[in-house]
Amino acid sequence: MTDERNFRSSYYEKVGCRGVEEKKSLEILMKEKPWDKVKLKQFCLRFTVPAAYRNLVWKVLLDILPVYPDSHQFVMEQRTEQYQDLLRAVEMLELVDMKAPRSKILLEMWILENETRTAPLFPETNFNSADTFVPIAETLLELYQEEVDVYWICKSLTEFVKNMQRDLIKLKEAFHTMLEKEDGELYNHLLDINALEVLPLTKWFNCCFAGVLDDTSLAKIWDKVCSGAPKILSFAAVMLVITLRRNILRAKTSEEVLKCVSQIPEQCEEVVANKAIDLWQYYGAQPQNDQLAKK
Repeated sequence: MTDERNFRSSYYEKVGCRGVEEKKSLEILMKEKPWDKVKLKQFCLRFTVPAAYRNLVWKVLLDILPVYPDSHQFVMEQRTEQYQDLLRAVEMLELVDMKAPRSKILLEMWILENETRTAPLFPETNFNSADTFVPIAETLLELYQEEVDVYWICKSLTEFVKNMQRDLIKLKEAFHTMLEKEDGELYNHLLDINALEVLPLTKWFNCCFAGVLDDTSLAKIWDKVCSGAPKILSFAAVMLVITLRRNILRAKTSEEVLKCVSQIPEQCEEVVANKAIDLWQYYGAQPQNDQLAKK
């Protein structure tokens, strides 16, 4: 049944049927004043957000912009002014080499805004927030041209991950349960060679797979994350491991497994994202069932 569902989804996407209908549905929601945020989240949980609207939709979901479309321009002007003030400040205070990668400059702006000397550690896990902020910023810089948008979305996603720390154990448990259910042979093999514990789940979850999967694939996953559904990350981890099962089953040590999952073939990345979403939806993904994002 899962295979049939995956085939149907792929076919509709290839012939362009789903994309057209989804775009029309989203445009109807965007004509409402104010936008209904609950309906918008439900749309993003069920479908892939059309690329032309993704930036705007994410900013509303992440509370960067209000649900009142008439206020979007004014609010974004204020966001831009704050961004420019921070950019000037890090340059004048010489907090960073302005020739450094833009993700590092954005990080220094965020640190300054937080009034700290270094990137803060997440309280529950002591995970360095820079290891969340920088890879997410690098991905967003590939997705969007406006650096102002990148900064604000990156800030919001980093805050989301910070609030997610208390639930990392639940995300890992969901990964183990689902992997055993979907591919018992692979799960038992990882268990037998003590490789389950070396899988970089904390890193994957805390950067929301930025730097692990390609930008296009990530955007589909982040549609769900921005809608308040971090559990999609567990399904992405499951499908990443299953997609690499042939090489993993050949591995005889945990070190070899770690090498396998660190070298993801480019052609596999979109497959991982699509199958993760299909699997997540197949098992009844609903906003009320994914409470890990509650602040």
